Amino acid sequence: MSRFNDKNRDHAHRPRLALRRTGAALIALLLLGATGCSGSGDEAPGGTLRVLAGSELADLKPILDQARKDIGVAVKLDYVGTLDGVQQVIDGRADGRYQAIWFSSNRYLNLHPEAESKIKDSTSTMASPVVLGLRASVATRLGWDRTPPTWGQIADAAGEGKFGYGMTSPAASNSGFSALVAVASALAGDRSGPDLAGIERAAPKLKRFFAGQTLTAGSSGWLSDAYVRRVGQDREGTLDGLVNYESVLLALNASRRLPEPLTLIYPRDGVITADYPLTLLGSAPAGAKESFRKLTDYLRRPEVQRRIMTQAYRRPVVPGVQADATRFPATPPELPFPDRLEVADALVGAFYDRLRRPARTIYVLDVSGSMQGERIEGLRRALVGLTGADGSLTGRYQRFHNRESVTLIPFSSRPKPAQSYAVPEVRPEGELGKIRSFAQSLSSGGGTAIYDSLGQAFDLVKKEAAQNEDRFTSIVLMTDGQNTSGTDFAAFRARYPSLLQGVPVFTILFGEGRADEMDQLAQLTGGRTFDARSQSLSAVFRDIRGYQ
Repeated sequence: MSRFNDKNRDHAHRPRLALRRTGAALIALLLLGATGCSGSGDEAPGGTLRVLAGSELADLKPILDQARKDIGVAVKLDYVGTLDGVQQVIDGRADGRYQAIWFSSNRYLNLHPEAESKIKDSTSTMASPVVLGLRASVATRLGWDRTPPTWGQIADAAGEGKFGYGMTSPAASNSGFSALVAVASALAGDRSGPDLAGIERAAPKLKRFFAGQTLTAGSSGWLSDAYVRRVGQDREGTLDGLVNYESVLLALNASRRLPEPLTLIYPRDGVITADYPLTLLGSAPAGAKESFRKLTDYLRRPEVQRRIMTQAYRRPVVPGVQADATRFPATPPELPFPDRLEVADALVGAFYDRLRRPARTIYVLDVSGSMQGERIEGLRRALVGLTGADGSLTGRYQRFHNRESVTLIPFSSRPKPAQSYAVPEVRPEGELGKIRSFAQSLSSGGGTAIYDSLGQAFDLVKKEAAQNEDRFTSIVLMTDGQNTSGTDFAAFRARYPSLLQGVPVFTILFGEGRADEMDQLAQLTGGRTFDARSQSLSAVFRDIRGYQ
């Protein structure tokens, strides 16, 4: 709408002009309503497709920006972990909020009977197998740069301490889930895919394989960034590579952020490949269906497939578009995926409770006076949910796991006595009940001694580390305010070099807590900041579990 700025116009005409302008504005609003646009700045002529997606798709932004210019369809991606995304689809929370989903794979989703009525058309858009990337010198030492190993040989070498690697959580990220399925399928030796008996047969070798995991994460992107930070400081050679998407590993090499490039290892007995199906939800309105069709057709254009290949390092899936042989070698056969939900769930459960290294998690929890009311109640709910009270799909796998060491340090004007719990390998209900009872007893009052309490957590970690327990260790700091007692952040930062290194602090933004300080603390320790100002503490605590 043009602006009126003619100072020589007679003032008597301004009311009439204003009336015309108001009428024009009303007509414009009516037209917007007729086309289904919201009027926000991200709308496009062909509409906006709102998509629940895996976080690894963030690198497609240039492709999607060009799609808006070429076909008039804007794509708004909201990122989510795999299991959380599946949960939102099957329980209906995605209906109305999103018109489509775009995960790296729909295999796990399709095991749920409820999924059949929730999704409609699905179109593969690109491909990337989950493989092992090793520092070039380590790959050469093991001879795997010349002769690809089997998953069994990889498991043996990992169990013997010949290399260490990072992998995402199978309950939070599809790359970790795909790796778990691939190695279990290969080691079970059943061409139709692992069953419950196959998981038990493969368990000893699976445990050897996961003995080599020295870094965990809740997303493929964060895992790569953490690897870059850690590998330059890894004096003991405990972190030699990553299990991740081929595309992520190729992008990491191309970034030139590594002191030594990664050699990609393609196990010769097979892999699990992500095919990134763009999937229309059954609840999507008619207008969204047309936008979906335009976008899928666009993404499968030969020239766009080539751009995806060169810019996002993913393989083309359209006949007639060949993968660049200098970048993408021939992939091994595709390993079978479990054909029953109970098998997939049993595999994930076994991973946490029996197969991987156990965790040591320390929660430093603000119970100062400002936490009174709904805030302290939200904290109680979040902790109780982690004891198994949350029966959702994500809640089942984000609970405190068997063999896990859990310590709670509430604090106000000073840190309160630490409460430690050892969740047993079998029959964990009793110990989980003790954690639940303590969480329900939390009360608020007093000031806020953030850094004295955090220092106590690090002292405890150092003491427990002296016992030579082989665990994933992390600290969670939750505060809703600013430090008012004891050591401040500057003093803690000065002390940090004397503390046990390699223990990430995951900070939670909540209430009036200082975002800048929490970000600096997470960056200092190699952790990450989570935002509980726009979602519940329970949701944030579940998200953090993917990194522990």
